[in-house]
Amino acid sequence: NLLHADCGSRLKQQYVCQRDGEIVSRDQMVKGYEFAKDQYVTFTTEELKAMEEKATQSIEIAEFVPLDRIDPVFFDKPYYLGPEKGGEKAYRLLAQVMRDTDRAAIARYAARGKQYIVMLRAADGAQSGVGIVMQTLLYADEVRPFSEVPIADAEVKETELALAKQLVEQITAETFNPADYKDEVRARIQVDIQRKVEGHEIATAEPLQEPARVIDLMEALKASLGGARAGGSRDKRAQGSSQGSGGIVTRKPASRAAPAGDKATTSDKSSTKAETRADGRKRSAKR
Repeated sequence: NLLHADCGSRLKQQYVCQRDGEIVSRDQMVKGYEFAKDQYVTFTTEELKAMEEKATQSIEIAEFVPLDRIDPVFFDKPYYLGPEKGGEKAYRLLAQVMRDTDRAAIARYAARGKQYIVMLRAADGAQSGVGIVMQTLLYADEVRPFSEVPIADAEVKETELALAKQLVEQITAETFNPADYKDEVRARIQVDIQRKVEGHEIATAEPLQEPARVIDLMEALKASLGGARAGGSRDKRAQGSSQGSGGIVTRKPASRAAPAGDKATTSDKSSTKAETRADGRKRSAKR
């Protein structure tokens, strides 16, 4: 929250017209689309509602695809699905057939004025055994092509590849256990907040001394392997410089947008509904 430093009261947001400097109330606002530089076409509330996709509250399955043929780069938000009353058998049938065939359903789903493409897949952990997760997907034009990332040609020697494979084997786990990973920064901030609530001052932490940068990738792999052998831990990581042959310098988010979902049922009469976001948070309709 943003507060007034003098009295500690919360601040409120106001919209100010850039041309005349007047504060604009919500009943004086209108939505517009910029079709050219500083040129807008405006829409009334009725026009916007007329353009919205009508919510069907159903999931229309278009096809079934092998699960491993769907690139995770298109994954957006996961939702747990559960059956409505009377749809338990159809729900179980759909979940089981997707599990047995190792396929996922690609479907369309309309909610909150928008149409989404979603993936349905079987998942463990449901009370009745196998459940269904609905994963909203990004459309093709919402994902940046990998070709935007500049990657120069480089020759990989057999000795380098062998050493890299050795590192992979050294820190390989058979399954991914999310509980092994904690958000240490969030935990530290929560501790600092609690200390502040109790009346303590928050001291500035001493800057951590950065480890020596390893320019050569081979040296980084060797150092990582040596640390893993000595400590017997999978937490060691190869350290590469942002400069030279050992560094990766380009980072670009793959997605351009993030759609959201709403309550849904499958079109095969299984009466399946989206009950909750898989991450436990309330879903948002904003992109």
